[in-house]
Amino acid sequence: RRAAVPAEAAPALAEFGNRVREYIWSLPLRPGTTPLKFAPDYEQWLVEAMRHGDYDDFWKNAGSSVVDHLAEYSDVPVYHVTGWYDTWGTQVANMNYVELKKAKKSPQRLIIGPWTHGGQTRAYAGEAEFTADAALDFDAWRQRWLDRWLKGVQNGVDAEAPVRVYVMGGGEPHKTKDGRLFVGGRWRDEREWPLARTAYTPYYLQPGGGLSPEKPRESAPTKYVFDPRKPVPTLGGNISSQGTLMFQGAADQKCRKDFWLCEDTLPLSARNDVLVFQTPPLDRDIEVTGRLVVKLFAASNAPDTDFTAKLIDVYPPGRDYPNGVDLNIGDSIVRARYRNGAGKAAGPLTPGQPAEFTIEMYPTSLVFRKGHRIRVDVSSSNFPRFDVNPNTGEPLNDNRRWQIAENAVFHDPAHASHILLPVIPASGSTTGR
Repeated sequence: RRAAVPAEAAPALAEFGNRVREYIWSLPLRPGTTPLKFAPDYEQWLVEAMRHGDYDDFWKNAGSSVVDHLAEYSDVPVYHVTGWYDTWGTQVANMNYVELKKAKKSPQRLIIGPWTHGGQTRAYAGEAEFTADAALDFDAWRQRWLDRWLKGVQNGVDAEAPVRVYVMGGGEPHKTKDGRLFVGGRWRDEREWPLARTAYTPYYLQPGGGLSPEKPRESAPTKYVFDPRKPVPTLGGNISSQGTLMFQGAADQKCRKDFWLCEDTLPLSARNDVLVFQTPPLDRDIEVTGRLVVKLFAASNAPDTDFTAKLIDVYPPGRDYPNGVDLNIGDSIVRARYRNGAGKAAGPLTPGQPAEFTIEMYPTSLVFRKGHRIRVDVSSSNFPRFDVNPNTGEPLNDNRRWQIAENAVFHDPAHASHILLPVIPASGSTTGR
């Protein structure tokens, strides 16, 4: 009602919201063609955001970026809060905290829990449940910080560790009373972010679907067909708001009828347009805490396409989960025209010519348990979390054509696609509390 211009158009905007799936499926969004024209300020912003791919002043404004405006921020104590399934994990942890800590003298603190966006008071994220202490009494927690710096109360908050992370995993898997998978975990104090003791370890995509610290042997690339009219459906992830489009947080990567766009109940790994690379069952626990970066060598016969990467914790079969669980840990995407970085679009791809792509997921902290597998899925869509690339090279949010692409992922010594895992040595993973 507040947005409608004229006011009589409010019912049309409400109906637009009721039909959001249909409108999302019919993207691109062009000005003046949908009921959003009755909310002109919002429509103008949304259309421009969806077509503006270059990282320039549009995205560097103070409402979108902290790190481009460090000098404008007051030198005051700041507690940075985010979650492993939050939409702002990368910006809060890897950017804002790191850069403000370097630029300011006042205390900067960071806490990262197993939360979705705004989920600090819950001990679960989507289908995954953690220990009860994963949930914060958030108001009391904030008041303690504010009492120290606004009232001068000597409550010891300034003497605490500068970084506190919740390390997910390690619990004995079972179905909780609320029907969630018990993942477990624990809080741990740290001195810095990223952790200084991190052993960055490449796990290479192998021909035949393996994933290993060993470099791949000579092999032909793995090819697949990406049809933008049949995208891989989004099953959980770092999603801000849970509505009729997507499910927030952790989710078993198997289709269900209550997930939009799922046409069956098969695992995503059964799709021909999802490439699966996984380790053998682990012979020991492996903790991964920090940034998740994929270096992918790939090609396409299309002038532009997308490549997605997803990190998955593969649970073996158990009493409550006889099919095991494919639990999503992180995911992200790169549009081929931005293969050289987000600053400015590059030219079209050379058909069949491998190019290097960097895909950075949100950071995480998780113990892959002994007997589990570490898995990386590569594809070209994750919809509606990301808009579908029509593969035509047309301007963003202004395509009128669609093209099926034949994409290829390389895994050979000269094109050693890999995920760089931030492995925490076992001797360090037992410290803290």
